[in-house]
Amino acid sequence: MRLPLLQVRDLRIAFQNEEVVKGISFNLDLGEKLALVGESGSGKSVTALSFVKLLEGARVSGRVLWTAQDADTLAPDATDAPHTHDLVKLSERELVDIRGQDIAFVFQEPMTALNPLMTVGAQIAEVLEVKRGMSPAEAWHEAVELLILTGIPEPVRRASTYPHQLSGGQRQRVLIAMALACRPRLLIADEPTTALDVSLRAQILDLLSELQKRFGMAVMLITHDLNTVRHFATRVLVMEKGTVVESGDVNVVLSYPEHTYTQRLIHSQPPRDVVAANDNAAVLMQAQGLRVSYPIRRSGWRGWLGSGKFMAVHGADFRLCAGQTLGVIGESGSGKTTLALAALGLMRSEGTLTIDGVSWRGRAAQDLPLRRKVQVVFQDPFSSLSPRMNVQELVSEGLSLHAPELDDLGRLRRILVTLAAVGLTETEFPGLLQRYPHEFSGGQRQRLAIARALVVEPQMLVLDEPTSALDATTQLQVLQLLQKLQRERGLSYLLITHDVSVIRAMAHHVMVMQAGKVVEAGTFEQILNNPQAPYTKILLGVEA
Repeated sequence: MRLPLLQVRDLRIAFQNEEVVKGISFNLDLGEKLALVGESGSGKSVTALSFVKLLEGARVSGRVLWTAQDADTLAPDATDAPHTHDLVKLSERELVDIRGQDIAFVFQEPMTALNPLMTVGAQIAEVLEVKRGMSPAEAWHEAVELLILTGIPEPVRRASTYPHQLSGGQRQRVLIAMALACRPRLLIADEPTTALDVSLRAQILDLLSELQKRFGMAVMLITHDLNTVRHFATRVLVMEKGTVVESGDVNVVLSYPEHTYTQRLIHSQPPRDVVAANDNAAVLMQAQGLRVSYPIRRSGWRGWLGSGKFMAVHGADFRLCAGQTLGVIGESGSGKTTLALAALGLMRSEGTLTIDGVSWRGRAAQDLPLRRKVQVVFQDPFSSLSPRMNVQELVSEGLSLHAPELDDLGRLRRILVTLAAVGLTETEFPGLLQRYPHEFSGGQRQRLAIARALVVEPQMLVLDEPTSALDATTQLQVLQLLQKLQRERGLSYLLITHDVSVIRAMAHHVMVMQAGKVVEAGTFEQILNNPQAPYTKILLGVEA
């Protein structure tokens, strides 16, 4: 009888006096694709991290039985029986050979997981040299091959770039390449497609499926995206507050959910609840022929003659009216975030871009009035909020610059009113003003980031993937908050996203970008109900 690759028995995980995983049990076979699904805080990520003791300060009990095996040991004529180890009982030294070699991770946030001081090729090659004993030349060649496998364009050139020079989706694929470097028996992918648009998401999942079949490895997918689960997994475990509430075949569980929590996850798609576009509304932001370029180093002797130029945005035209949302959608690397940075005056651009008829000057004092009108909410609030500042300091920081006329009492009143507007109150969070970002969940941190932007009373928010890192129910809550704020305050949103469901819920007008160019633009109804460009049809999942 073949033993499972992984047997989890009565696993319990506690931090201080709080138990976050409460006695879960399941098996995972070699060659199986298992999805662990649940909201933020359900315990799915800490469950996986506990297998190889990557949880600092955690108290872990129960059994995690690992039976080292591969396709050869499963053959009928195999003579050597695989050995079983309890990972909970292994020492740090004993786990060294298992981490990366047998069990590899693709973590959620690539900018945190990747070393910013090393090229991505060097980081992959380092794994190959240490774990597989390759020479530097062999490791570099294999690193490039792995980048080719993960679909990164110009892999030879990209191998010599640093993480910050890649798009979010490209960085995520570098992490996948690094995790696959040692051909692990178990690949644990923690939200591997969070930063990717729908077409690239499918490509990455197809790639993982192909490699899983080729090498016979097991894959544990940790995600809050049920569409990803449907596309990839064969079996699913649904977790709520540290317990498994439902499990079984993916098609059965997602088509006929029995537990109310599973039913709630499935029906958490954001509804469209926005005020109809006013054709006579004043134009707040307008761009004509907007171009953004980066200098790039030329290869060979051409590099001596000067740097080249990479055009990230090619002549974009758009306008955003008061109280409306312009949704910008496209694949990772399409130029949509670069467009947002130019709109914020954080990146030098050519062409015309005006806010209330005024252009960015590139000088702090002259641009100060515009900075109050246009604020930003970034994709990852944990990175954009300083961990050393408490809530009061974070939210009040902009007031010292944009509302110096307020006294201490007026500033405190503005802070409390703004926090209440985003659903953060002292009643629900005692000692709210003195709390730090790490004391909040992902959705609560995003509310805090929104409050930080709103406190200076802007006319417009640039929303750069504001919900991509959130689970389905938390995403729904944040989108409903943004809809409510737009109705009450008449805010305009420049919404950057790869998620079609977010566009459906929020946008009045839509602009589709591919490779830095605007391939289609129009009203929400025109683009989503009757797309014309083949690329738009691919993004929307419409048959060409």
